[in-house]
Amino acid sequence: MALAAVLALPALAQTSSPVALQLQQVATGLNRITDISHCGDDRLFLTLQPGTIRILNGAGALVAAPFLDITGPVNNSGNEQGLLGLAFPPDYATTGFFYVHYTGGTGNGYSVIARYSVTADPNVADPASEEILYTWPQPYSNHNGGDLAFGADGYLYIGLGDGGSGGDPQNHAQNPTDPLGNMLRIDVSDPDTTYTIPPTNPFANVDAVVDTLPEIWASGLRNPFRFGFDRLTGDLWIGDVGQNAVEEVDFWPAGDNSHPNFGWRCYEANQAYNTAGCNPQNTYDAPVSFHPQASQGWCSVIGGRVYRGPSYWRIEGRYIYTDYCGGHFYSLYPNGSGGWTRTQLLASGQYGFSCIGENAAGELYAGNNETDILFKIKETCVDTIPAISLNGSVLTSTPATSYQWYLNGSSTWIATGQTHTAVVAGYYAVLATFTGGCQLASDTLWVSPVGMGELTDAQVLVSPVPANDVLRVTVDDARANDFALFDATGRMALLEARPSTGTASLAVASLPNGVYNLVVRDGHGAAIFTKPVVVQH
Repeated sequence: MALAAVLALPALAQTSSPVALQLQQVATGLNRITDISHCGDDRLFLTLQPGTIRILNGAGALVAAPFLDITGPVNNSGNEQGLLGLAFPPDYATTGFFYVHYTGGTGNGYSVIARYSVTADPNVADPASEEILYTWPQPYSNHNGGDLAFGADGYLYIGLGDGGSGGDPQNHAQNPTDPLGNMLRIDVSDPDTTYTIPPTNPFANVDAVVDTLPEIWASGLRNPFRFGFDRLTGDLWIGDVGQNAVEEVDFWPAGDNSHPNFGWRCYEANQAYNTAGCNPQNTYDAPVSFHPQASQGWCSVIGGRVYRGPSYWRIEGRYIYTDYCGGHFYSLYPNGSGGWTRTQLLASGQYGFSCIGENAAGELYAGNNETDILFKIKETCVDTIPAISLNGSVLTSTPATSYQWYLNGSSTWIATGQTHTAVVAGYYAVLATFTGGCQLASDTLWVSPVGMGELTDAQVLVSPVPANDVLRVTVDDARANDFALFDATGRMALLEARPSTGTASLAVASLPNGVYNLVVRDGHGAAIFTKPVVVQH
């Protein structure tokens, strides 16, 4: 029998194990980790709140000496103060410059954006090389923001909180003459200057917008403690910490410099907060996801990254984020209709996750500020999706520990081997189980009988027609090994070995009335003849 594969359809996803995450401990003793970065090689750079940066080398071991120690100028007196962010520019390999975001001074202090350089030893930076690029006084000790990152455009983005206290009492986030509560964007590509203003910044022309700060790129943020760019698309994702009710995640597409305004303090996520002097809600840029704090005990959303690594194909393209208090890990990905699908992938039960970052390959890591542990974020199913091939009438799955075949979305009775003989036209797939219990469904394959071309009716005698209690089959071909009857759904209803001599008698008395497919198979399970037969009692 020749069978033709004419169409491949998506996998029976509903039968696979749900996508889920797990955390693998990588390093300990990281005193209040706040950020995770890489410089393009196999090392991870781990920013610690008191004022040091540690290196996790390519072998997974912490380098004993800090990459940078600036505990002297760093003000770490408050819970939200300290060394908060680290960013390596795209040209770090040639320039050796990198950038940090920390709280300086005493008391409430001030936010500092500074440039440093590495020494001849790639694992040691020069603390005396500091060049301060930007500072701004903090009116309170909280809501410092603290993250910074290079976008696909090569510019440095800086997240500043609204200045603290509660409710943004000075309305910094809606004030274009004040950087607090805003995302800044600057050009640091010329080492002979501190920075310049990118010409595409929304307020780059300060003559046209009097007193508006040309550094401002986005507004309406309460405390964008962690944000990051999709390394593939350049899109920006922001975790913006809520006030007392809602945590939010904001999204902005790459290349759009039209000054997004995410609404704080007028709105806390989707809820009105203080709308005095505000525009209508639909004039602000709404979050793509928000979490009421009361529902899962959330208190401080921790923005993450879109997974673009090579190891876990089922979370490719998903934005992964969590919360400091709740410890639940969620993903967001496009739903195909202009919105987003949100899925909880892990309830860690841990308090204190403060950052999610990626290595040069795109694998994700999470740091816990309370336990001082660095984790690698992994998907629970690491196996490859099973593939099915077709040879004659026989479907074969790639190796797994067990198998369940499906026809037209329903599991076929008795079909639990690595191979399965297709006897009726339809959509076939296999659900494979792997070591550890992970189940993954293959793509669906359409197969259709197009004629046997093996044995003829003259070589296979079937009687009586219709059959009542017994169906007799005589075959004039030494290859014939057994006879199988399949019902209209493809389920095997009866299997009988061919006798060494004479005619086989298939007991069909217990079968329901109907049309069945008689399949004569060889010793390898391949069909060499098929014929419809009727059972009528």
